[in-house]
Amino acid sequence: MIRSQTIRRTIVQSINRTTISKRFIMSKSEEEWRAILSPQQFRVLRESGTETPYSGEYTKTPATAQGVYECVGCHQPLYKSSSKFIAHCGWPAFYEAIPGSITVNRDTSHGMVREEMRCSNCNGHLGHIFKGEGYDTPTDARHCVNSISLKFNPK
Repeated sequence: MIRSQTIRRTIVQSINRTTISKRFIMSKSEEEWRAILSPQQFRVLRESGTETPYSGEYTKTPATAQGVYECVGCHQPLYKSSSKFIAHCGWPAFYEAIPGSITVNRDTSHGMVREEMRCSNCNGHLGHIFKGEGYDTPTDARHCVNSISLKFNPK
């Protein structure tokens, strides 16, 4: 009995140390999400809402701040602070995500065709990607992210 518990614990620790857990979407019930997110975070992340422009905590965070922006729902790293830029659009803007951290879906809501971004780990709604707007960035893309879906982890 003790041996099987030790083996089981070793296997779990080994899995937790790898990135295998990032390859499948975290699953929680609506009640579990409501317990860990504020009502505003729940509306954005779980119901694809949008926060009011210029109201978010990270709208004015300088691009010189060093660290990583994580998903507020699952803490997965999404954006390096070095990819943040000032777009004067009302939401934090990044020109690229950390590879594998987001999924992109076609969004045809509100009479438009846009690219919606979601956290690849918990499927939380983050915002939208806009391309070809002429920003002087390496990708000419603007990841327009709801501040409320992010948590800044400074270095």
